[in-house]
Amino acid sequence: MSNVLQIFWKQMFGEDDRPPRLRRRIRIDDEPAATNTIFIVMRRMRAPLIILIVIFSITVFVMSLIPATDPEGRPYHMSIFESLYFMSYTASTIGYGELPYPFNANQRMWATISIYLLVIGWAYAIGSLLTLIQDRTFRQALSLQRFRRKVRRLREPFLLFAGYGQTGELLGKAFDSMGQQFVVIDAKAERIDSLDLVAYHADVPALAGDVRNPHHLAIAGLDNPYCSGVLALTSDDEVNLHVIMAAALLRPELPVIARVVSPTIEYRMNAFGNPSLVNPFDRFGDHLRLALRAPASYQLLTWLESGPGSDRPRRARPPTKGRWVLAGYGRFGRELVKDLRDEGLSVTVIDPLGHPDDPAVIVGDASEPSVLKQADLATAVGFVAGTDNDTTNLSLAATARRVNPRLFLAARQNLQVSAPLFRAMDLDSLLVPTEVVAHEMYAQLSTPLLWRFVQEIPAMGDEWAARTMERITGSCGRRLQELWKERLRPAEAPALRRRLLDGPVRLGDVLRDPDDRTTRLDIVPLLVQRGSGPDAQSHLTPDDDFLLEPDDELLLAGRTTDRHALETILFDDAACEYVLYDRHMPSSWVWRALARRTRSGDKGRVGAV
Repeated sequence: MSNVLQIFWKQMFGEDDRPPRLRRRIRIDDEPAATNTIFIVMRRMRAPLIILIVIFSITVFVMSLIPATDPEGRPYHMSIFESLYFMSYTASTIGYGELPYPFNANQRMWATISIYLLVIGWAYAIGSLLTLIQDRTFRQALSLQRFRRKVRRLREPFLLFAGYGQTGELLGKAFDSMGQQFVVIDAKAERIDSLDLVAYHADVPALAGDVRNPHHLAIAGLDNPYCSGVLALTSDDEVNLHVIMAAALLRPELPVIARVVSPTIEYRMNAFGNPSLVNPFDRFGDHLRLALRAPASYQLLTWLESGPGSDRPRRARPPTKGRWVLAGYGRFGRELVKDLRDEGLSVTVIDPLGHPDDPAVIVGDASEPSVLKQADLATAVGFVAGTDNDTTNLSLAATARRVNPRLFLAARQNLQVSAPLFRAMDLDSLLVPTEVVAHEMYAQLSTPLLWRFVQEIPAMGDEWAARTMERITGSCGRRLQELWKERLRPAEAPALRRRLLDGPVRLGDVLRDPDDRTTRLDIVPLLVQRGSGPDAQSHLTPDDDFLLEPDDELLLAGRTTDRHALETILFDDAACEYVLYDRHMPSSWVWRALARRTRSGDKGRVGAV
């Protein structure tokens, strides 16, 4: 009997295939959501069902007690079954007529009374049911049950998005184009509803819930063995801290990436495991410093972080000497002033509250002409509008450009709806915190090799970055086509690996057209990683003479057609034999067997001679 119940439970609510460690750790998620739904239905429909059952019972019982006569004049009483049958089709308005014989006046009178009683009972029950369907609590329980069922049915690695704002939407589109599954949980129901407006290729399970609640995170897939990472994407650092704590305590082996702007919260986050933290204000300062020292390196970094489909960015050339003016001295302003001063630049700050530790701060509203006059924009070389108000930043940038058209203009965009206005301003540099976070998280999660390559860019020099930019542009055009990874392992490159076991193979020989080996594929090898772990060796932009070895991992950039051609070489023995050695090998196993037999026969005849 217990086995039957277990089978029924698995069919209704799904089998719990979590590892025993997870079953012990997350006890709060043991109760199925279906139980809550059934409980709400039974509680809300208890009174209507009881009243309907009582009405049916009374009408059936009384009808069976009323005396009647058959056509021959003999007395009889309807049986309980006959009375129930009559009341059932009468109450459902089917109307088969009187049975088993025509009714007398008493029976017809009671049938009339019963009809009105049953109509009242059904109206009350149906009205209660409609009210239940519209009830917010019931709809939430039903939505939670469907969401939990979708998450439990996932049988591929997925990412858990804690928060779905502008950053979540950008990452969702990027990962969906890669075929990466993800699950979303957000406190605002309107953001969850907006998922239906985005044309994702796969169905995205989404829940309107509190990401600070470990129970909701567990339901969203934190305890699912297929969960491969957690992204804390809310705009509240405290909420992101809750997500990091839950992931570190419940699933310490999972990688966690979080958005943070407060240094205090960032310090507290680092106390839980080793999360990867992205501070958009700090990153913008680092990027600006890189643009000051190596404009081509900054151009290459921003292009690769933007991902496939992005246009080649303009090469920014911020002035490396002179004085900068910054409007706004909040978190973003403090980070940027520190980075600019570290580069040896002087900075004048305009802020309404001032700063007692910085004598270069002008106290006042930057939008007032008298305050801007104190900043002396005419002698400055750069201006940054860094307040948390887009209207203010746009007006400040326009005013600064009118005062000094030669200024290097940078601004901070806070809202996505302001994007067309900032594009129309044609600024030299623009900080969009949501895009900075999305681009860096994409680089870290999409291809780990890409993140390693991006980290190595600043150390390679500006001339190397300029050459790499030209190679990628020559291969992909001014729009980045594809970035992908190839691993020279038995399951992913069986044909080439068999040749590598016999000895190293030149990278240039592999990047040949399988239809014409004299033509090189338009693929740019960005990085070759050899080994794994801390001892892994990275070779950036290797040349054609670079010797490949088994288990190497390659980061490549190129067009889709060239990627398919390369995959043919990696998998197909005939194509691999042709591009490497200019030998034509039979493509089917039958012809290969005949060819081997022919070669062995020729060797035998030669030996006999």
